[in-house]
Amino acid sequence: MKTVLFALLDQWADWEAAYLASAIRMLGQNAFICQTVSVTPAPVRSIGGLLAVPDFDLQTAPSDYQALILVGGMSWREETARQLAPLVHQCLGSGKLLGAICDAAGFLGTLGVLNTVRHTANDLEDLKAWAGAAYTGEPNFLPQQAVSDGGIVTANGTAALEFAREVLLALQVAPEPKITEWYDFHKKGYYGAPLPQDATSWEEVV
Repeated sequence: MKTVLFALLDQWADWEAAYLASAIRMLGQNAFICQTVSVTPAPVRSIGGLLAVPDFDLQTAPSDYQALILVGGMSWREETARQLAPLVHQCLGSGKLLGAICDAAGFLGTLGVLNTVRHTANDLEDLKAWAGAAYTGEPNFLPQQAVSDGGIVTANGTAALEFAREVLLALQVAPEPKITEWYDFHKKGYYGAPLPQDATSWEEVV
């Protein structure tokens, strides 16, 4: 099975991980496993109050994963987050997919890894102020919900669905039409999304 690592910090954003993790498992036909990593083995609580016990810490994190997903939240501007920098660089250096949403995307800006790829984040001016001299990627910033380029997927904090779609496509979790069906169903709703041609109801699909 292929592993997708979700990096969690305290006060992680529940909704930014939920769509992606569940879609990887449902659309991936059990070809993928989702596991969590954090700075230490200590449990980390989400913004919504859910307590997650990391599968790995920085000392035990595996190297044979397919993608590293940095889940946004309220702690990416704290010094603790900097301890994840080596894991990010290891991911990029080994050619694995890197995803980051909300403040986690801004965190990538502070590491200088967004400068040569098209990307997005919560706010360009905030990103520039936060990252300072490490960020020279303004010409590559796109004011979009989610952007995938050069093996890096970024998104703003309102784009959990778009972020999930781009990661699913980049990982080739399922054929593109199936990923599009999944996205449309969750974006447009049970009664608004167009049914696949070979289905008579969404119960046959989801």
